[in-house]
Amino acid sequence: MTIKDTAQAWEIRATGTPFVGKKTSVRTDEVVMPDGSVVHRDYQVHPGSVAVLALDDEDRVLLIKQYRHPVRQKLWEIPAGLLDVPGENPLHAAQRELYEEAHVKAEDWRVLTDVYTTPGGCDEAVRVFLARGLSEADGERFAVEDEETDMEHARVPVDELVRGVLAGELHNNCLVVGVLSLVAARGGEGLDALRPAQAPWPARPFEA
Repeated sequence: MTIKDTAQAWEIRATGTPFVGKKTSVRTDEVVMPDGSVVHRDYQVHPGSVAVLALDDEDRVLLIKQYRHPVRQKLWEIPAGLLDVPGENPLHAAQRELYEEAHVKAEDWRVLTDVYTTPGGCDEAVRVFLARGLSEADGERFAVEDEETDMEHARVPVDELVRGVLAGELHNNCLVVGVLSLVAARGGEGLDALRPAQAPWPARPFEA
């Protein structure tokens, strides 16, 4: 038996969009179950996201701390952002987010992992990149707004982040998934064996 997620689309008898927000919406589908019954499924429709685990030469991860209103906490996170344009190349979006949130650029980019954040209630797909060969970006810093005006920055050793994740002190999903994936990759075939930065992404197809 091959342990691999597979594409499948059950019949939808009807669909509606009871709420449309600035970036996301809520959809209600009438879905036909295997026994022929029809049930309603509500879920958030999301454009998708990218995140960047930026690793410096001292084995530290670049972090930002930002207020997240839904959970009423300031969370340590890795740089991340929405795929604002349909079909946008995720690598380009990741490079933009690293520049805007940390004023940093990277020479080496690879795909660390792809995840669905909450597939039971949202279709958000996130591609987490590994970025190495870090240096200060050129030009002026990006003008931040809203929650980003209160953003903090830090570079934290990988081992310290692993400890914080397992101790229940760090909760951002991209940070948790990214750091643990990094450790797993190192313990496997190594970071250079990770997928290339332009690897296909069926969840959010794009043009290279």
